[in-house]
Amino acid sequence: MTAMVWAWAKKIGKGILLTYLLLFVASRFLLSCFSFRLSPKDIDKNFTGFAQKPLQHQISTGGRTINYAEIGNDSLPTVLFVHGSPGSWSAFIDFMKDTALLQQVKMVSVDRLGFGYSHFGEGERSLEKQAACLKPIVALYKANHKKMILVGHSLGGPLIVRMAMDYPELIDGLVIVAGSVAPTLEPNEKWFRIPMEFLPVRILIPYAFRASNREILYLKPELEKMMPLWKNVKQPVTIIQGGHDVLVDPRNAAFAKQMLTNTPAKIVWVDSMNHFVPWSHPQLIRHAIEDLLKH
Repeated sequence: MTAMVWAWAKKIGKGILLTYLLLFVASRFLLSCFSFRLSPKDIDKNFTGFAQKPLQHQISTGGRTINYAEIGNDSLPTVLFVHGSPGSWSAFIDFMKDTALLQQVKMVSVDRLGFGYSHFGEGERSLEKQAACLKPIVALYKANHKKMILVGHSLGGPLIVRMAMDYPELIDGLVIVAGSVAPTLEPNEKWFRIPMEFLPVRILIPYAFRASNREILYLKPELEKMMPLWKNVKQPVTIIQGGHDVLVDPRNAAFAKQMLTNTPAKIVWVDSMNHFVPWSHPQLIRHAIEDLLKH
């Protein structure tokens, strides 16, 4: 009987090992498919026929290196785009092709920590630390006292709010696009996100999703830390939200407006719009930027 049990255990063990190896190989394939990163060749192809193309730079801060892309005239006000989770600076690449917008602003788009070419796969759960890493980039383009507008999509939304809380002197306006800002509206996903943090499972997940899982897992307590700081936001804010957003609760828009007690804030609401506003309704973001430029 013991020999039979041992034989079955060996057979099951081999099956588990084979399954794990197959999953590992599949994860390497998914890594190439879901990196959300563009190569220099891809960028050149995207901007074929355009007078300008974005240039990528790196800046070191707090022992970390942040990658970002910029395009446009240095004498103009700056718009800093902050992507969601997962993503990269290229989420806003189509805005950088907008020749009408380029006549009004210089555009900068960042790879947040853990994404793109900013420590790929090594996500940062603290919004305060993420904001601190982006501060040198904002300060660089704010150096000549030009207007600085931040646009944050999805998880980029609470991050730009955190930046306005911590560095108000550097920021002149915010555009929150389908932002996850309300701690009470965060879904309870720990049942599947916690196991994804453990090493045997973690190495099977494409890098971008590793970083995404870590920051989303800890987002609720990070938003709770921000609750007493909302009163510090005094820049004008535009909140763009769709009623058919299934990834971020649409009630986040009303929450943000309620919390912004010391600044003019308005909601741009489209009932039929989903979460992917930068691609489906880019004109809403462009109009919000233009409105903030007039303030």
